[in-house]
Amino acid sequence: MDTPIIVQYKINALPEEVWKALTDKKEMKSWYFDIQDFVPEVGKQFNFYEPGGENKYHHQCEILEMIPNEKLKHTWTYPDFSDKKTIVTWELIPEDNKTVVKLTHERIDSFKDLGEGFSRKSFTGGWNAIIGQSLKEYLEK
Repeated sequence: MDTPIIVQYKINALPEEVWKALTDKKEMKSWYFDIQDFVPEVGKQFNFYEPGGENKYHHQCEILEMIPNEKLKHTWTYPDFSDKKTIVTWELIPEDNKTVVKLTHERIDSFKDLGEGFSRKSFTGGWNAIIGQSLKEYLEK
């Protein structure tokens, strides 16, 4: 049984502000990744590398579902290492002029044979840093 990774944080920003940070490539570059080919449309593919310029891990994703200000769902793959696809879902839940950002990363165990950098622990730590620090600090500044 492949248990999804779930990371959830309350951010002091409206869902519209969080949505813009998630779907505007200029904003994404400030807190997430530099995704130059990101187009916020279902079926569109986007590619990026980890920050730092090493370009060790090519990430390739495809948008599966978009509900503005509510949900963004996309695949998450590493085509240089595996043909396996995982699924990342960002959900935005309004709560008292704030937004609960809930990220679910499914099928993560399909990467378990790729090494420590692709482990459940590594992804959990990464998502906590991305949402709980980078996104939160970016939107609450």
